[in-house]
Amino acid sequence: MAVDRQEVPGPPSVTAAGFPVPAVKRRAWYVLALLVCLMLVNFADKVVVALSGVGMKKELGLDGSQFGVIQSSFFWLFAVGSVLGGWLGGKVRARWLLAGIAAVWALSLAPMAAQVGFTTIIACRVLLGFAEGPTVALAMQVAHSWFPAHRRSVPSSIVIAGAGVGPLIAAPTLTWVIETYSWHAAFGALAAFGAVFVVLWLLGGDSGPEGARGGDREVAETVLPERVPLRRLFSTGTLIGMALLFFVAYANTSVGVSWLPLYLREGLGYDATTAGRLVVLPYLGATVAVILVGVLSGALTKRGVGNRIARGALPAAMVLVSGVCTVAFSSLDRGVPQMTLLVIGACLNSAGYGVAFAGLADVAPAKQRSAVFGIVAAVYSLGGVVAPLVIGRLVDAGESAAAGYGDGFLVLGITMIIGAVAALLLVHPDRDAAKLAAAS
Repeated sequence: MAVDRQEVPGPPSVTAAGFPVPAVKRRAWYVLALLVCLMLVNFADKVVVALSGVGMKKELGLDGSQFGVIQSSFFWLFAVGSVLGGWLGGKVRARWLLAGIAAVWALSLAPMAAQVGFTTIIACRVLLGFAEGPTVALAMQVAHSWFPAHRRSVPSSIVIAGAGVGPLIAAPTLTWVIETYSWHAAFGALAAFGAVFVVLWLLGGDSGPEGARGGDREVAETVLPERVPLRRLFSTGTLIGMALLFFVAYANTSVGVSWLPLYLREGLGYDATTAGRLVVLPYLGATVAVILVGVLSGALTKRGVGNRIARGALPAAMVLVSGVCTVAFSSLDRGVPQMTLLVIGACLNSAGYGVAFAGLADVAPAKQRSAVFGIVAAVYSLGGVVAPLVIGRLVDAGESAAAGYGDGFLVLGITMIIGAVAALLLVHPDRDAAKLAAAS
């Protein structure tokens, strides 16, 4: 039986290919830093529309439903891009694939720096969503290629932390650009930043030795087959549960990116400057939480705790508590308790992403990991399609903006609780990996 292989340490001084281990480790962390920058740009590109929302709605005469369509349009081809990117991830060198994706980002943002209409905005957001669809999956694939399996929780979490750093930096910076110049200028700045990333990635970014055929270390067999039919993979409880968990978690993330700045201004009545500062808090907390959870998961694994707990129940429990916090703050008036629950919920929702991806990798054979990540990303992107539209409709249907937002977050919180409970019951990486091996 052909098997996937897991690396075990070889000689400490050099790899089997003859490259010094310290040099490989330095390169690994350099590439990881570039991937964090990639995720930073990725989520800054998402939050810029929400930050520009008040000016954009006024300039173009948009209502809540139309603005919800703009936010949702980003995800219309996101799933297509995710699947296509996952397929290309196993065929095209990461150096060229990620550089090409980032270049398309920059090109899709550039027209927004000038005067544009509703249709042009939709077209630009659809193109951007298509290009960004495979980003998280490919970033995880590259990160995992630089680290052995037992050390992947922390690097995975660091990459995901870049998603929190993006809005954390972008929210105050782009708010200042918008208030000082215009919302068009914010898109122009992001287009330029995307172009800079392309150059940096071409100079130093690529896949690592852990993902190479044959590797650069002595290897030992693991239980996973080399390849498994995708139908069989996606019939396992782990992949079904993880897909549901990612779906509800990403619905929360997309609502935060799409509507949180407007909720703070239109629903809670904060001014632009205060809203720009408050919107940073969830991302600041999430950036710290996602790394801490990665460290916690790695420590549990080191102590012999099974992957069902360390990489399955842990992220599911966090999304469950996040859903409870979302339900709770949806009924509260503006104030410290309401904002505290909002921030805690956002932190917990984001904290488990990296660990959950490591859980997926426990079940997906290495040669199929890119495709599996891409398909899961396509599934969870549907949460990004539906959630902003639902919030927009509920805002318009509410007796007031505050009531409409409250109804929207209540529905979101209940959905998260249901998805998290399903994941707690279904996810079991060790069991499913053994079943896949037995069926091969």
